[in-house]
Amino acid sequence: MSNLVEISVPDIGDFDEVEVIEVLVHPGDAIGIDDSLITLESDKASMEIPATHAGVVKEVKLKVGDKAAKGSPILLLEESNAVVTERVEVKPVPEEKAPSSRPSDHEPAVAEQVKKQESKPVPDTVEKAALRTSPTASIDETRFKKAHASPAVRKFARELGVDLGKVAGSGPKNRILKEDIAGFVKKSLTAPAAATSGSALGVEPMPALDFSQWGDIELSKLTKINKLTGKYLHRNWVTIPHVTQFEETDITDLEAFRKQSNAEYADQGVKFTLLSFIMKAVAIALKKYPRFNASLDAGGDNLVLKKYFHVGIAVDTPNGLVVPVVRDVDKKSIVDISLELRDISKKARDKKLTPSDMQGGCISISSLGGIGGTKFTPIVNAPEVAILGVSRADIKPVWNGKEFTPRLMCPLSLSYDHRVIDGADAARFTTYLSYLLADTRRLLL
Repeated sequence: MSNLVEISVPDIGDFDEVEVIEVLVHPGDAIGIDDSLITLESDKASMEIPATHAGVVKEVKLKVGDKAAKGSPILLLEESNAVVTERVEVKPVPEEKAPSSRPSDHEPAVAEQVKKQESKPVPDTVEKAALRTSPTASIDETRFKKAHASPAVRKFARELGVDLGKVAGSGPKNRILKEDIAGFVKKSLTAPAAATSGSALGVEPMPALDFSQWGDIELSKLTKINKLTGKYLHRNWVTIPHVTQFEETDITDLEAFRKQSNAEYADQGVKFTLLSFIMKAVAIALKKYPRFNASLDAGGDNLVLKKYFHVGIAVDTPNGLVVPVVRDVDKKSIVDISLELRDISKKARDKKLTPSDMQGGCISISSLGGIGGTKFTPIVNAPEVAILGVSRADIKPVWNGKEFTPRLMCPLSLSYDHRVIDGADAARFTTYLSYLLADTRRLLL
């Protein structure tokens, strides 16, 4: 025999109304005594309400977001004397309709439902796959405890080894639901090897968001250069221990000489830029400090010291950033460097660079002086071990021992691979570079 029983919210303490954050059963589910039915959440805690009877759920009277209090009806249950020894959660089967009618004798129905559920072969679900491969089994307890999730969801996450701190919640107030955990595991299992392994960095992929929900949007396709540069720079950033050394160099006299030279060479079509002089100074500095003119071999066991001095120049083009290389800078005059810099920059903007034009650099220079800014931290252009950033020069008061005088000071930012270069060497390099640029005559020595 069977009869309908209404299960209500029991005494939950000094709470008049508590929000329902999770409904754990559905009509047609076979449940046992003490199985969790719903999860309530107050401002202080979450609590699961257990079943006081066993049977088949006929009707669920609460939904997520409802307010409940002591005595609020949760569901109608067709009680059964059949003993349900463990929780059986019967989930709707995709693309199949639930039976429209049930046998008149519901006691055998419950037993048969339990029997079928237990004997059914376990499909290769997200849960089973997660337990087998455990791609996410690394839990930060502090982050896990702070996550916004119900006790049932927390238990589910622990069973799968999922760190709740890494899961984005889709429930009310960004609450994490079971579906969010299942989706997180599925995404981890199906992601490309590079995305999941990340050279053992364990970096999670960015979440997919629908930005149109907050306003109008427009999609702009990345160029091939944008994509390649992005991947390349990301690899360099996460695999190279970066440190940046900052310096200011007095280029007052250099700037006066540059303007004078431009006037003298105007009829020859030569235009001297600050970058031309910096390239020459960098080549000289590389000779004095050969560790900056080196690369680690593929195994990271040896340092390859180079006997040539090729300088890469970051060029901003409409299609993205490219770094063509000017070769043998140490053997060329400032005039030769200026002419080659003009030609290779035009070639870059006209999309006529070949792969060989961008290979073989010893060090790179990124100059933003023509745009603005005071200093920045450029990313090392591997396999090089250093990159020099140049910012806009400004007139500043400099103490000469007797008084402050106006001097044109140019900020330099040297980022370097700390596996190869120590901080002291970086400071020596930038100091020497500043020494060379302060007096152009030293570039001739």
